[in-house]
Amino acid sequence: MIKVIIVEDQALVRGAISALLSLEQDIDVVGEAEHGKQALALIKQQVPDIVLTDIEMPEMTGIELVEEIAAKYPAIKTMIMTTFARAGYIKRAINAGVMGFVLKEAPSDYLVAAVHKAMAGKKVIDPELAISALDDSDPLTDKERKALQLAGDGLKTTEIADKLFLSEGTVRNYLSEAIAKLNAANRIDAARIARQKGWL
Repeated sequence: MIKVIIVEDQALVRGAISALLSLEQDIDVVGEAEHGKQALALIKQQVPDIVLTDIEMPEMTGIELVEEIAAKYPAIKTMIMTTFARAGYIKRAINAGVMGFVLKEAPSDYLVAAVHKAMAGKKVIDPELAISALDDSDPLTDKERKALQLAGDGLKTTEIADKLFLSEGTVRNYLSEAIAKLNAANRIDAARIARQKGWL
């Protein structure tokens, strides 16, 4: 039996995917979560074989979740299921070791087949998505990305410094580096560009 946890912030979508996978005799949906933080608590209790997660969610994104799972639970396989086929997302997900990248508009039997393939240790990533990910490289460092993400959420330099345990001067440096690398007008513009690319 393949034990699956579904992580998706939209209740209707989460319920539909859960119902669909539960129809399979060898798949058992052992939990559902609406964001990454909730998922981590569930993973601790249930120890699933596969975590199937959306990307854009509150509290903790799907990319952050798969990175966390890779670090803490390397035996658990992760799959991303999303409507956002952004190259940066795909690249970060692949680097974090995801087994599959399924678009939400894919047919239901494709999703079921992808879960089986991932369980068998095979990667399921649409060839076009994989190629676009290889063509588009993220110039941001991890610290620049975190600072930019918080700036994009509307936080001031002092608030970002508090959250990241850095000095205001260091935060300003990270943000100006990010702005320069993305040829952006300002920090908000840089955050917008990075989000569009899937780098945040």
